Amino acid sequence: MNLDELQSVQSRERQTDQLQQLRSTFYEEAGQFVNQLREERERAADRADDPFDSPEVNRLTDDIKTAEQTVEAIYERRVGKIVKMASLAAADMPTEDDGLTQEERHLFETMVEAIKENRQHVLDVIAGEAPTGAVGDGESSTTQPSADDAGTATEDTTPAPPSDVAPDAPQRTADEAESGVDAADLMGGGGTDSSDGAATPSDDDAPEAPTPPPEESDPDRPPTEAAVAADREDAPPTETQDESEADDVARKTVRITDDVGEIFGVDQREYDLSADDVVTLPADNADPLVERDAAEPLE
Repeated sequence: MNLDELQSVQSRERQTDQLQQLRSTFYEEAGQFVNQLREERERAADRADDPFDSPEVNRLTDDIKTAEQTVEAIYERRVGKIVKMASLAAADMPTEDDGLTQEERHLFETMVEAIKENRQHVLDVIAGEAPTGAVGDGESSTTQPSADDAGTATEDTTPAPPSDVAPDAPQRTADEAESGVDAADLMGGGGTDSSDGAATPSDDDAPEAPTPPPEESDPDRPPTEAAVAADREDAPPTETQDESEADDVARKTVRITDDVGEIFGVDQREYDLSADDVVTLPADNADPLVERDAAEPLE
């Protein structure tokens, strides 16, 4: 495994819509290659007087970065093709799944199984044979409990008598409850304390605490420093500020070579990038695209 092989695989993968055949241990070998580069860089740094100014250390650092970005680009390109292939396989259509790496084969089989299970669930919902909801989200709320569960629920949910009721306190009968007459009223003690007959004031009879009047803002009183600072922080930036900040950003003109999609630039603007687009981007956004072969500079 070396950089030339990785870049060759990336080039072939971009030139066709079909998956090229790779060794099952391709990603494992790529990881071992990057680790070898890291170990070689550590040895070179130990030999150099100034590791940060050593040409060999800098070269190895660039090789490590290039290898990592190339493998990532290969994987992302192949995953898109694997998703399409899995949807065809889930519909029982013929597919060519040879040449997948061991990681990609696991992903492919997982997606095929998930698509089949989800499709069957949707068909069962349409036929009225399954409750609505996501597959595997547990029992539906419309499930009826069994007879044993119902009996258990009845026994467990029977309310117990309150423990704070005095044993000698008179209990209201069903007739008294219907008539609205309390046993204490029949005994002549309605609403009074049993010791002296004095009426016990309820919470409703307690006087309410006076509500302090709301503070009135004094228009002549100068605002505090905290209020001025808060207003300054909350104030939205003006268009002039946004434009001046955007103009200060270094820009580069590039041609997009791959469908990148929408990105949010460092100049606070959104860009929708498609293949063959010629666009001027902030340098901080354009450089990573060029490094990942998603764009080529025109300047």
